[in-house]
Amino acid sequence: NQPSADKDASNKYLREFLVEFQPDQIRDHLRKFTQLPHLAGSEQNLKYAEQIQSEWQEFGLDSVEMVPYDVLLSYPNKSQPNYISIVDRLGSEVFNTSLAEPVPQGYEDVSDIVPPYSAYSAKGQPEGDLVYVNYGRTEDFFQLQREMGINVTGKIVIVRYGRIFRGNKVKNAMSAGAKGIIMFSDPADYWAAGVQPYPDGWNLPGGGAQRGNVLSLNGAGDPLTPGYPAKEYTFRLDTEDGIGLPSIPVHPIGFHDAVPLLQNMGGPIPPNNWKGGLNVSYRIGPGFTEEFRTQKVRMNIHTNNQVTRIYNVIGRIRGALEPDRYVILGGHRDAWVFGGIDPMSGAAVVHETVRSAGKLLSKGWNPQRSVIFASWDAEEFGLLGSTEWAEDNAKVLQERAVAYINADSAIEGMYTLRVDCTPSLHTKKEKKDFLYTRAGTKETTGPMIEMISKLGSGSDFEAYFIRLGIAAGRARYTKNKKTERYSSYPVYHSVYETFEIVEKFYDPTFRRLQAVAQVRGGLIFLLADSQVLPLSASQYAVSLKKYAQSIAQLAQKHPQEMERFGVSFDFLFSAVENFTLAATDFHKRLETINTVRVMNDQLMYLERAFIDPLGLPGRPFYRHVIFAPSSHNKYAGESFPGIYDALFDIENSSDPQESWKEVKRQISIAAFTVNAAAMTLTPPA
Repeated sequence: NQPSADKDASNKYLREFLVEFQPDQIRDHLRKFTQLPHLAGSEQNLKYAEQIQSEWQEFGLDSVEMVPYDVLLSYPNKSQPNYISIVDRLGSEVFNTSLAEPVPQGYEDVSDIVPPYSAYSAKGQPEGDLVYVNYGRTEDFFQLQREMGINVTGKIVIVRYGRIFRGNKVKNAMSAGAKGIIMFSDPADYWAAGVQPYPDGWNLPGGGAQRGNVLSLNGAGDPLTPGYPAKEYTFRLDTEDGIGLPSIPVHPIGFHDAVPLLQNMGGPIPPNNWKGGLNVSYRIGPGFTEEFRTQKVRMNIHTNNQVTRIYNVIGRIRGALEPDRYVILGGHRDAWVFGGIDPMSGAAVVHETVRSAGKLLSKGWNPQRSVIFASWDAEEFGLLGSTEWAEDNAKVLQERAVAYINADSAIEGMYTLRVDCTPSLHTKKEKKDFLYTRAGTKETTGPMIEMISKLGSGSDFEAYFIRLGIAAGRARYTKNKKTERYSSYPVYHSVYETFEIVEKFYDPTFRRLQAVAQVRGGLIFLLADSQVLPLSASQYAVSLKKYAQSIAQLAQKHPQEMERFGVSFDFLFSAVENFTLAATDFHKRLETINTVRVMNDQLMYLERAFIDPLGLPGRPFYRHVIFAPSSHNKYAGESFPGIYDALFDIENSSDPQESWKEVKRQISIAAFTVNAAAMTLTPPA
């Protein structure tokens, strides 16, 4: 449908845009924004925001503004440090964990390095016997209680980091009755084979520890203003009533400090898959061996929660033909310390995308739709900056947003590109070819394999996709999941995430980051400048069929109960078939029709059709019926989450009839929603 002259001009601009991304420029951006710690709410993070605003204006954006919010943040008490101790029967400390990480070479004179802590931990000094609970997953606590017969009520639990979001570990410990939780980075999960610890390699040193928030927010944003933007006029809950705040003390430690806590543990020997990489027995407890029976573990946690101002930077290019249609590229700026990988590898890529877009504007390019660039604040504290802006602009975004492309860490490994997105972005072959040719160059090393996964959470796309129903995607360089068994990347959220670790080990030529910049930038360009939106209802149909079959198979593990309680997936399969027919018909019409704006609106609003305003049970801000973060691991995406949650551990339900009734209810909600989405693809009356 697009006139050939317009298409040629658009293709020419796309080529110029992608060529403009320069590895040396990305290197310079990364170095510039990783020299000093810039924790959310800090003066340095505000300075970086002001610098980004100034440079985006110089690059040539139509407008750039700073948007403040006042949210609940959490910081250690400088006069009362957090630590864990072993105490004898008289209460005297016989061992204390480190108060800080050993600072990497070259950063000895840097001030304001926040020590490892768990943001939003409850204050307290609980004392008691220690129990080891593997990763602290739901299934680990089930195994501990049901198979080993160990009750953690009134105990302090110690778990290793990895596999699931740390906030889920804390929630599980609270549910099991623990009065405190210690998390440590085990070499089995944060140590790559054959690699030296930083600075000689990219492994985590024994003194390194992972900071992080331990909220169980379920998409609520600022804990004191759930559902509404944290502005001056907003009603706030009392600080102690904040949504998702843990009620027990929490603290992270490195594996050097974990050894003294674990080496004298008593109790049973654990299953083999509970054993990590330390030279200790990993016994379960509770408490220490007979020789050390009188010793207890004490947590000393004095973290303070306080309302603090944060700043998003929002830059805009006004669309030439459809200024009321927004394509958004957003990534966060705040870091636990220097943020060499998380988030500044992503922020450097956004900065280079804005610079390149500015160059293109100076050559006469005017995108068809508006483009919004965002530097979010306080992501590390629970996606606060991005969620507050989404709440602040929810009505406008629901009317006008085409897609949201996330730009968090751009390089988490050195193997290949990974894309996570809504099925509508799994589009046409030419876009896939574009993805793989841009990122699969020889200079980037590593094969290009098709890794397109569903979105979970843990980054700033959450409110846009799962609450507002805006098509979303992200791309980054990642590890080889089959051979690299460590969790995330070893120095994650530690002081060792420096500029040097990227330059020396992850991307010495900065061509991998260039490839990610080209993929993210290319997606933004295609979404902003294609006459027909590069979104596919047919790909959504393919995914819906796969997800429906998968969730039905999960239920069919209980055939007798399904028959007894009259549970059937027939209506859901029928709805998926209706959707498939509607999608096929839609794309046939799209090939011949001239009313492009109408068809584009149907594509844009398709994601909104999967939003249920009532939300998921117990999770009102997770409103997407097809996708949500797992209730048991915020990082992982679950399809048909309402049905999945209703089926989870159903064999141990105390009231099977009620539980299976809820399964039937969730199937009906899913069937209604898929049918309703199919109706949005039919021709306007």
